[in-house]
Amino acid sequence: MIKAVIFDLDGTLIDTEKHFRVNWPKAFEHFGYKMTDEQYLSIRSLGKPFVQETLKKYSGDSDFNYEKVVEYRSMLMEESLEKYGLEVKAGAEELLSYLGEKGIICAIATASPVDRSERYLKKAGILHYFDRIISARNMKEGKPSPDVYQFAVKELGLKPEECFAVEDSPNGVISAYKAGLKVIMVPDQAPAEEEVKPLLYALVDSLSDIKKLV
Repeated sequence: MIKAVIFDLDGTLIDTEKHFRVNWPKAFEHFGYKMTDEQYLSIRSLGKPFVQETLKKYSGDSDFNYEKVVEYRSMLMEESLEKYGLEVKAGAEELLSYLGEKGIICAIATASPVDRSERYLKKAGILHYFDRIISARNMKEGKPSPDVYQFAVKELGLKPEECFAVEDSPNGVISAYKAGLKVIMVPDQAPAEEEVKPLLYALVDSLSDIKKLV
């Protein structure tokens, strides 16, 4: 019996990855580097230690300043969201309302900081659905390591097999699978990669499709 559903945030519940896809390369270009679309796709949901190492490698600069690049990208993201608005992914409110009616716990496990996550969820009008927000920023490694999901399950007082994890990218899928959760993937920005398909409990087109799995 499923007692909790733990969601990734960006690209899973809120439609922000399309803006990251534009603004990461822009930030790289601003500092004289180049980021390909394939490289952007590889860093989705990566925990901070991994993304720092990966971006330094992509930059080819031994003096790469991760904090400055992220600060500039964050400014670009805020401008994009101010211009285009913050959209909730299709089926999100329908699913969250349904889970609430069933008495199933809803939580967040994200690579983003807690304050940003709360602000975005509040702006999107869905913050009230969630019992906990767990940020990988407080973990030693973050996705694709299992620590963020292991911590989330422990905080909820549940067993991994009692929880669904809902993810949109390979790094998140791997993290949840390693932690022993049942992983549902709702792909965003790219189709489900062949290497992650064997790790999935289910592959669905929309969040609303998860209702029939609970």
